[in-house]
Amino acid sequence: MGKDKIRRFAEIEDFSNVLQLDEGKPYKGDWSKDFFKNDNPIVLELACGKGEYTVNLAVLFPDKNFIGVDYKGNRIWRGAKTALEEGVNNVAFLRIQIENLEDYFAAGEVDEIWITFPDPQPQLSREKKRLTSPRFLNKYIELLKPGGCVNLKTDNDGLYAYTAEKIQDLQLKEHVNTADLYHSEYADEVLSIKTYYEQKYLKVDKNINYLKFSFH
Repeated sequence: MGKDKIRRFAEIEDFSNVLQLDEGKPYKGDWSKDFFKNDNPIVLELACGKGEYTVNLAVLFPDKNFIGVDYKGNRIWRGAKTALEEGVNNVAFLRIQIENLEDYFAAGEVDEIWITFPDPQPQLSREKKRLTSPRFLNKYIELLKPGGCVNLKTDNDGLYAYTAEKIQDLQLKEHVNTADLYHSEYADEVLSIKTYYEQKYLKVDKNINYLKFSFH
């Protein structure tokens, strides 16, 4: 592990907006009241990486609470540090394996889920690791409030097609489906938030896919 990674792992130990592994479990069912000290809705960003989307959403929607979830602490460090430096108090980061999400959030506790540029896990043998596989969708339907939506933003055409297929197979409610977000009618202030990697894709004219869906 490089010196920067070691330093970042050490720093996040003292960040008030970062919870690691089992630290988030006491808040299950009471994140808004006990952690954020309010009654505002909870929004998750899964596989949040450096947390650009989490922090920018929190700035746009101060009346909501945002939690970025990822296992890589050296990446979480960037978003958490930015939020602390800029005084964005409605954002937190949870360092856990996403497979264990239901250990940290109660049924119906989450209002919305964002999945932005996740690892597409293209090999067929790794389908269960895709964040829009039935394995994960079953977790989301448990955690989301009735009518709560899942947003997928990805450069990977394969993951986009796979997810669109699952929406149809499982008869989920599709709200938005576009294979070229920035040449569509949907590119509003929220969807135009760009992560570091997205900016790289756009420089080489890569299309950005977006799906928004919910469960009946």
